[in-house]
Amino acid sequence: MVEATDDTRAEDLVFDPPAEFAANAVAKGSLYADAAQDRLGFWADQARSLLHWHRPFTQTLDWSEAPFAKWFADGKLNVAYNCLDRHVLAGNGDRVALLWEGEPGDSRRLTYAELTAEVKRAANLLTALGIRQGDRVAIYLPMIPEAIIAMLAVARIGAVHSVVFGGFSAESLRARIDDAEAKLVITADGGYRRGRVSPLKPAVDAALESGDSTVEHVLVVQRAWPDDEELAWTDGRDLWWHEEIAQVDWEHEAQGFDAENPLYILYTSGTTGKPKGILHTSGGYLTHVAYTHRNVFDLHPETDVYWSTADVGWVTGHSYVVYGPLANGATEVIYEGTPDTPRPGRWWEIVQKYGVTILYAAPTAIRSFMKAGREIPQQSDLSSLRLLGSVGEPINPEAWLWYREVIGGNRTPIVDTWWQTETGGIMISPLPGVTAAKPGSAQVPLPGITVEVVDDKGRPLGNDESGLLAIPEPWPGMLRGIWGDPQRFIDTYWSKFPARPTGPVYFAGDGARRDHDGDIWLLGRVDDVMNVSGHRLSTAEIESCLVSHPWVAEAAVVGAHDETTGQAVVAFVIAKARHADEANAEGATNELRAHVASSIGAIARPRELFIVNELPKTRSGKIMRRLLRDAAEGRPLGDTTTLTDATVMQAIADRLKN
Repeated sequence: MVEATDDTRAEDLVFDPPAEFAANAVAKGSLYADAAQDRLGFWADQARSLLHWHRPFTQTLDWSEAPFAKWFADGKLNVAYNCLDRHVLAGNGDRVALLWEGEPGDSRRLTYAELTAEVKRAANLLTALGIRQGDRVAIYLPMIPEAIIAMLAVARIGAVHSVVFGGFSAESLRARIDDAEAKLVITADGGYRRGRVSPLKPAVDAALESGDSTVEHVLVVQRAWPDDEELAWTDGRDLWWHEEIAQVDWEHEAQGFDAENPLYILYTSGTTGKPKGILHTSGGYLTHVAYTHRNVFDLHPETDVYWSTADVGWVTGHSYVVYGPLANGATEVIYEGTPDTPRPGRWWEIVQKYGVTILYAAPTAIRSFMKAGREIPQQSDLSSLRLLGSVGEPINPEAWLWYREVIGGNRTPIVDTWWQTETGGIMISPLPGVTAAKPGSAQVPLPGITVEVVDDKGRPLGNDESGLLAIPEPWPGMLRGIWGDPQRFIDTYWSKFPARPTGPVYFAGDGARRDHDGDIWLLGRVDDVMNVSGHRLSTAEIESCLVSHPWVAEAAVVGAHDETTGQAVVAFVIAKARHADEANAEGATNELRAHVASSIGAIARPRELFIVNELPKTRSGKIMRRLLRDAAEGRPLGDTTTLTDATVMQAIADRLKN
């Protein structure tokens, strides 16, 4: 294994695509030239070639009311038809669409013909319950087939879904239901998580207990509820999915809707504390996710078995579990549970069981596997894998190299993807059959996408310079607004930089730099970039440096107020199990602080460094650095309801007080 001690050295490590992979790759280097020659024409070609249009469009982009874009606006299509019916009509009805694995070990297999029939019937059920075009439906389900069926059924009738992650509290659910003014909630009695039943219907009951909600019905999937416990039920409002769906017809004809018909609202955190309802529409979004899924993941739908490990409650689940893969006719794995239930190697057993060829996962998960040790994945046959992907946050070079060596057998390309809930689909990524990959770098914008690294005034920066990530040209998958708050949409995303002759510039909220080759390295959110004695330091860069130390499995770095330097670096580190003794010995924290100083510079040396047993993480695996900043600066802890285990954060706070 080649080791990288920091990002600078990682810039000099490159991995060319295997010759056989490159020869058979879906995406060719000519895509860049095609897009550069006529960007809008390129996107029009993608929309026409990848999708079925009930009424063809004649205008690609209307940017006359920027930043409110309209893509393919005079065209009509049906999102669910594109994901289902057309594959059946093309003779692929017997192809497996979903290979579902429940956490307890139960499984289900749905072909495209079977999935299409289920979605048609669900669409008829929604219509029978009074759901019409434009109505909002909240979906609060575990990772079961009904979650995907529900999303596609809502899309099929032109309604708007708002999927809420099943780990969110009743209070968070209530806020999202109220903001979207949902008429219907689709939930389950419960789901399995870490060997236990996670109650969902009770959370819906609590969210609606005030009685002043717009919700008319709650549709409940029977999944997991103890036989000896009574499930609360409100007659007239609550309905069993299996009972209601048995009463409706199997046939449903999909009609075309305007390309700008709203498809979904997905809530994401905002700086004000109020979640932002990110709005995506149909034609441009589906074009973007189908194009990126096909080319970034080198999808060969006849032979590949694709697995994105994301939950449908997050945007990765929307774009690269539901809409992108199914629009491309992919066969995909869906898993309900956690990576380590009931055994630490559960993911790798699933890869072996289904012959997964493409795996898309988060760096947090990859680092947790590193912490547990390579002997666990090595117990399973992973030889079917031919492509690996990373999503959700910048991946440090050592995790990238471990991923490639241990999971990919030192042969698979890795696509390190950058994008956001707001962008809808992948924006920066290697093309696996074209790009010589660098560990830890998202590298280049995809063909058809324009991305720049700019200074605080919006002026483009050159190579070997750090700045802010900006998108100066509209793209098909872009958000169309914040639900119910157009001014917040403008203020949040389009007011950071001066407008250009081509229109306003989108601010991604992330820092980035270009290396000497011009490749892009993400530095994390701007509020995760510290200013220490006038020097901009990336928390992601320091975290990468710490994880490169042989003792360290995972690290989180925050900036804390310092009277002398403005901000100071505070680090929290989890040690690898086999190095626990060294990491907990006297002087260990000083060695790790010195490692940072020698690798990056004395200015980056952590003022404080703590060896901890665990880091505060949400149920999706994201580290809550905001809470670590609160603790480091001695403030009361903020809301911890989204954490997997709130006691982790309290233990860290108590440690700092002492």
